[in-house]
Amino acid sequence: MTISSKPIYSPLEGVEVLAPIQSNAEYLPLSNTTQADILTKSSLSFIVLLHRTFNETRKQLLANREIFQSKLNAGTAKLEFLKDEVSQKLQQDPTWQGALPSYGLIDRRTEITGPPERKMIINALNTPVKTYMSDFEDSSSPTWSNVLNGQLNLYDAIRHQVDFKNLDNNKDYKVNYDSGKPLPTIIVRPRGWHMVEKHILVDGEPISASIVDFGLYFYHNAKELINQGYGPYFYLPKMEHHLEAKLWNDIFNVSQDIFSIKRGTIRATVLIETLPAAYQMEEIIYQLRNHTSGLNCGRWDYIFSTIKTLVKDQTKLLPNRDQITMTVPFMSSYCKRLIHICHNRQVHAMGGMAAQIPIKNDEVANTVAMDKVFNDKLREVKMGYDGTWVAHPALSVIANGVFNQHMPTPNQLFKSNEDPHVTEQDLSNTAIENGVITTDGIRQNIYIALCYVESWIRGIGCVPINNLMEDAATAEVSRLQLYSWRYHNVELDDLKVKLSSSIVEQLLQEELDKLLIQFPSSKNYKFEIAARYLKPEMTGKSCSNFLTTLIYDEIVEAGQPIDLNLLK
Repeated sequence: MTISSKPIYSPLEGVEVLAPIQSNAEYLPLSNTTQADILTKSSLSFIVLLHRTFNETRKQLLANREIFQSKLNAGTAKLEFLKDEVSQKLQQDPTWQGALPSYGLIDRRTEITGPPERKMIINALNTPVKTYMSDFEDSSSPTWSNVLNGQLNLYDAIRHQVDFKNLDNNKDYKVNYDSGKPLPTIIVRPRGWHMVEKHILVDGEPISASIVDFGLYFYHNAKELINQGYGPYFYLPKMEHHLEAKLWNDIFNVSQDIFSIKRGTIRATVLIETLPAAYQMEEIIYQLRNHTSGLNCGRWDYIFSTIKTLVKDQTKLLPNRDQITMTVPFMSSYCKRLIHICHNRQVHAMGGMAAQIPIKNDEVANTVAMDKVFNDKLREVKMGYDGTWVAHPALSVIANGVFNQHMPTPNQLFKSNEDPHVTEQDLSNTAIENGVITTDGIRQNIYIALCYVESWIRGIGCVPINNLMEDAATAEVSRLQLYSWRYHNVELDDLKVKLSSSIVEQLLQEELDKLLIQFPSSKNYKFEIAARYLKPEMTGKSCSNFLTTLIYDEIVEAGQPIDLNLLK
């Protein structure tokens, strides 16, 4: 069917765009779409309308996070299952369910993820997976160019005009539209509620980055996706409370109403990647129930949030990062609870990321890495997950093979697993048998954080490090883990000494010196800038809520407002 709508305008007085609308000279696209077709007067008016309507609620919800964390640190609040009005409602009606799976989201056995970079989109759409999560969040560095070009690339991908020629190597990149098989369903992950987009000011303050990413994609593509039989589908990151899910639900309803689109057309999968959200899984589904397409178990973000939430509690320290697997007690409890709740409410339970990438020229190491992927996916499908994530196209063969063998049906929603009886204490019981904290663990955290932050500042948000595809979450774990170890003066198991700021500073300098030799700053690498930001975070002097907000100004373009009358 065809959806008709008129442009929705919100007054643009008080709105400033502080970066230029640029051409796309690095490649020769099949289409003639430009950034000027993405940031138009009408699309800008739409996101400004959403921002003005909902930003005060967003800011209050972020303030609520700080209030709760302060109380938790002071011992006047605790992590517990809710007993509020919403919780009572859903408990009084044990039969309610989430939305029926929408077209393109019924079978999600393998999902590939990556930033909305043009070549990566083409690679993802050519991968034999069911869905593709195009990520404006943790695997993207939100430079102005990346934000607008990401929207442009998705606009073209949905219209089957994303093919292009790379002018640097004269190579053609094309989606295999003639394979006879459906392309992976596109799901978009906008930035989290804590992020702002400083290149657009509304009434003197930066616009919500979440609303920018959602609004531009919805405005330009909702009708086209519906006409193709799909819908605008999203992944929602880093929420900490069910009222944050309600805010998304309210935005979905208003956006659909504006364009006379049936409510429930939008579908959203929520990443349960914060410890507070793990205590509110059912409430989150309930708030989004007409728009929900399930929950997802993260790994690195969830570990990061666990460290951050429990950072003042010396009894909750986590060991070296390579010892924190999905099978340790607190991670296993989180997974079991998520699957049970999702299937009880008949929505998808999605598994976590296989971050490994093929290791060339080392067959033994590659075999070990691929065996890890196989065993991880086998664990997930046997637990009852309805699908899983991969970061590299080559891993789709492993994930598909495991899920095809053990899940011949489109999903496992029919498996209403017995209640695992996960307690409040189970979710925060971070004890890991034989866990150690060592200098090697410190060095690994420093190296990963330096490499990732340096790339992020250069505009690259998805980075291969130590044969793993890393995003912002792994850098967050690295610096927060070091902060927690230093804050509590832990004893290093290998040196048998208390961890001091001087030890961290020495190791940071040593790792930085190695990288500066390998990647000289004369070639525009940013390791020294990365170290400057990381040093106070790792030595216990400061503890920022998010690295990405801490370093965001490094990628913000300083510019004069453009003339909005020149927008299309």
